[in-house]
Amino acid sequence: MPTKSNRPFDHTFWLFLVAVTAWAVPGGGHFLIGQRRHAYVFFAAIVFTFLIGLYIGSIGIVDPVGAKPWYLAQILTSPVVGWIGQIAQKGDYPVYGRPQDYGQIYTALAGLLNLLCILNAVYRAYSGIGETIGREEEHG
Repeated sequence: MPTKSNRPFDHTFWLFLVAVTAWAVPGGGHFLIGQRRHAYVFFAAIVFTFLIGLYIGSIGIVDPVGAKPWYLAQILTSPVVGWIGQIAQKGDYPVYGRPQDYGQIYTALAGLLNLLCILNAVYRAYSGIGETIGREEEHG
């Protein structure tokens, strides 16, 4: 019977943890697998793109009721977008015309970019690129 110290590492749980962390915090999956520089660059790029979209279009562009296709792309950025959507629904944040379009495009692109980063982090964790928690170093 395997003891706690020599039990095989549960790779499925590890991949799930990387994916959820990468969604919760852009770049978080890469941070978990030890690729710190990638994590910082991804975090900055995704968050900056999302914030630019909010700046252009205001918080009213995150609309889970009236703009569901855009919201589905936006929510890929982070679960925080759900909270922003709830705030936008409670308040009166009208946005019209080009600022709304550009803001929705920027925030949706941030979410889709984060989806690519999530997939990349899971692939790198699956293929063993980067450090993996739970594996012992081979000394030869």
